[in-house]
Amino acid sequence: MPKGEQNKCLVCQSEKLNPLSGFEKHHLTKCASCGFVFCKPIPTQDELNAVYEGYGRNDYLSDLTIQAYERVLDSLEPYRKTNKLIDVGCGIGYFLEVAKKRGWEVYGTEFTEEAVGICEGKGASMKLGVLNPDNYDPESFDVVCSFEVIEHINNPKQELGNFHKLLRKGGVVYCTTPNFDAVERYMLGADWNILGYPEHLSYYSPKTLKRVFKESGFSAKKVLATGISMTRIKKSQGKSDQATISASSDDEKLRNQIAGNPVLGIAKDILNWKLTLFGVGNSLKGWFVKS
Repeated sequence: MPKGEQNKCLVCQSEKLNPLSGFEKHHLTKCASCGFVFCKPIPTQDELNAVYEGYGRNDYLSDLTIQAYERVLDSLEPYRKTNKLIDVGCGIGYFLEVAKKRGWEVYGTEFTEEAVGICEGKGASMKLGVLNPDNYDPESFDVVCSFEVIEHINNPKQELGNFHKLLRKGGVVYCTTPNFDAVERYMLGADWNILGYPEHLSYYSPKTLKRVFKESGFSAKKVLATGISMTRIKKSQGKSDQATISASSDDEKLRNQIAGNPVLGIAKDILNWKLTLFGVGNSLKGWFVKS
């Protein structure tokens, strides 16, 4: 059983919380003040252990993903001064490996000794467990990266406060997380397979992601809401059991088709522009600068 409940919004601390109609099985509540959506129950350690036992990142890494990492790193180059970059919850270090090849001094955190060992073998300086700013010199990093992590935690202000302690003034956080306002969620409702207690505890929209960063001492440089996943739609509808990240997934096949066709590439860019304009792409990608 959960060990308690959240009585205040995780972003704005309002006590005006309402159950989110239609999403009761996921224990979702919505803040009436700022609109943030999160799980009201607080999971026990046993619940979390049951979810994350054997939890890992898919080993499949495509050339297209490496190219996407390169584009992210291109966007981070203007912030390079101390030459230090940390990836919080870095998996088995795919992104850090690419960053190291570009000359970054790379750091990371992970929850399993196996993942820590793999990343150390790739040349990253690693710490086991949650991010502890006391393990590093204050304000010593140019960049903090957080790929698909903040949806797993129910203490975002504390986590972003730790990011703030690590970053030098003018440094940047690059953060990705699922978008609760995604067109897929509107299509699929409670069947959307992003949803699931206690694995995912916090659900951001462009508005609430910007707000939590602003209240933590950051200014939003850019926030995108891009992508539609046919793989996730089919899995959510029970029409496919394909792995979400694999060479044979519908999404990966489409990525390869687009990569080989300039016309499709332009169409993708236009679609992502429109998804960002209306805030309904399935993935939020944000660059937030320490004020």
